[in-house]
Amino acid sequence: MKIEINPFITSGYAGPEYFCDRVQETQDIIDLLTNGNNLALISPRRLGKTDLLRHCFSQRQIQEHYYTFIIDIYSTNSLAEMADRMGKTILESLKPKGRRVWESFLNVMSSIKSSITFDSFGMPSWSVGIGDIHNPSATLDEIFRYLQQADKPCLVAIDEFQQILKYGDNQVEAAMRTHIQYCGNAHFVFSGSQRHLMGSIFTSSARPFYQSVTIINLYPIALDKYSEFCHKQFALGNKSLDDDLIVQIYNKFEGVTFYLQKVMNILYMRTPENGNCSIDELQPAIDYIIDFTAGTYQDLMYQLPEKQHIVLRAISQDCKVSQIKSGSFVKKHALVSASSVNSAVRALMDKDLVTQDQGYYQVYDKFLAIWLNRQQ
Repeated sequence: MKIEINPFITSGYAGPEYFCDRVQETQDIIDLLTNGNNLALISPRRLGKTDLLRHCFSQRQIQEHYYTFIIDIYSTNSLAEMADRMGKTILESLKPKGRRVWESFLNVMSSIKSSITFDSFGMPSWSVGIGDIHNPSATLDEIFRYLQQADKPCLVAIDEFQQILKYGDNQVEAAMRTHIQYCGNAHFVFSGSQRHLMGSIFTSSARPFYQSVTIINLYPIALDKYSEFCHKQFALGNKSLDDDLIVQIYNKFEGVTFYLQKVMNILYMRTPENGNCSIDELQPAIDYIIDFTAGTYQDLMYQLPEKQHIVLRAISQDCKVSQIKSGSFVKKHALVSASSVNSAVRALMDKDLVTQDQGYYQVYDKFLAIWLNRQQ
């Protein structure tokens, strides 16, 4: 029996047939990279930056002529961890391309060669621990040396690039800029979700990366394009859905791809073959998703200090807050003071519970915000 695939993918890239629109963005990224430009791709998280890059790199003209690497440095805290993540990703990406290809990479990595292990079939594994990278700068030098001498040009996407600002090392930006400037065989996409930090890296005249990239701001997929995609996928499954349902989901979650896909995945799952999905199905689908996570949200709130807990709830009530230090916000939510709100917000942003974009603060996880407002 053939297993039906739910076409509303919620994790990773499953191929062009499940990828919605981004036709112009895909063409722009490919054109710019293949014509020698480095890019900064900026948007809030969960809008689909990484899957867009996977989509671009999966195009035939890229697959046939380039080596491609997408390196996520979000969880790294130092240059050593970044070098480790880059090395591991490059090796894993090269392994399917054959022994000659991955050997050319390992032959360059003399600083950590003793930490590479091989299985019984002779396939290598990146068994490098952070403690094995005694000289991160040297390891980074070797990685860029490989990129420069690889037998195909390379396209390298570094995801959540603003993380380098949290390393506590002021030389990382300058070192990376120097490596990239002299690496003519590779071109780079610096992807980031914190607009103000990415802006400080690439638009400040005092910073090493100033005017070194083309900046692309990624916005939500247009409602008409997403609506067309939803109707098509439902029709392929011999199902249908109401237009006003799609409009309501889109507006409720501000067009953020992750939430649209998550809710549509459940609606598709719950709609029988030859059935129609109406707007009455929307709230039960959202409840279904949030109920699974409610226990985790309860634990999260229990672990937060009281001031952060209160401020997080206040932000969720207002949905978006521009004047977060204002007397009116403090008074409305019976908060202690503007200074205590400020310190709580900084802590919540460090924990990725609150995000700031274009002057507005909001709860990062939109499902968490809905759950919080239920508790009021």
